[in-house]
Amino acid sequence: MAQFSVSSLCSSPSLRLRLHRQHQQLFFPSQQIASPPPPPASATDSNSTSTFASPSNHTPKVVVTRERGKNSKLITALLPLIEHQRGADFDRLPSALSDNAFDWVVITSPEAGSVFLDAWRAAGMPHVRIGVVGSGTASIFKEALQSSNQSLDVAFTPSKATGKVLATELPKIGNKTTILYPASAKASNEIEEGLSSRGFEVTRMNTYTTVPVQHVDQMVLKQALAAPVLTVASPSSIRAWKNLLSDSDWSNSIACIGETTAAMARRLGFRNVYHPTQPGLEGWVESILEALGSYDELL
Repeated sequence: MAQFSVSSLCSSPSLRLRLHRQHQQLFFPSQQIASPPPPPASATDSNSTSTFASPSNHTPKVVVTRERGKNSKLITALLPLIEHQRGADFDRLPSALSDNAFDWVVITSPEAGSVFLDAWRAAGMPHVRIGVVGSGTASIFKEALQSSNQSLDVAFTPSKATGKVLATELPKIGNKTTILYPASAKASNEIEEGLSSRGFEVTRMNTYTTVPVQHVDQMVLKQALAAPVLTVASPSSIRAWKNLLSDSDWSNSIACIGETTAAMARRLGFRNVYHPTQPGLEGWVESILEALGSYDELL
């Protein structure tokens, strides 16, 4: 089975040490595999180098289902179940930015942020004030902030990283606050409805969509099905996993990044669902640990 280092799983040294001590042989199936170093003796860890490893006798523990390209902080091996495609409004976003002055641009996912930045550059990098749903989404803008000459202002993050709280807490600017909301076509209407109910004028643009990957390696899938813990970072991921299951008796644990994804998992009939109170990477790690602990109690 594949092995990898958990040293880059989160920024907290204590969480890394707990992961090393509890499960040094976590499993994230993919073609890129990293070998685990010994448990860290101090709070300073270095990320592992990706290598190909020979099969191991250790039982797989955890499967990651995020799309490729979003996991450098998490792992170097995964089973991607989703990918992104352009949405219906993708080509209209640059002109919307260049032709209009919005009071806020609301960004609620890293992918929405990446798509927005491409359009923002194409529009000539106009001044925009941005509200992001959480620190993970905010990190997408770090590099652009260094070269934007103050035209990019990430000015708001809600007290809790959910769309509902963002819609409740986003500050008004004047009597008629205008919002540009570039989003996934599959995102719910929760944010625009919440903002509209407070008197904001919201323009939603579906700039991308999430679809299941076209091919899943059946050998990797077989290994994934045997893993006690599946991790999911979006409702699309858990829907894709559900569609892959031919065995209705699969009942292993699911560790979700937040409550929205967890709610979707439960609606789809999964029962052993874990998620953090505060969405984010470190809370996600805690949920993975909780799921692994429940698995160990059954052994």
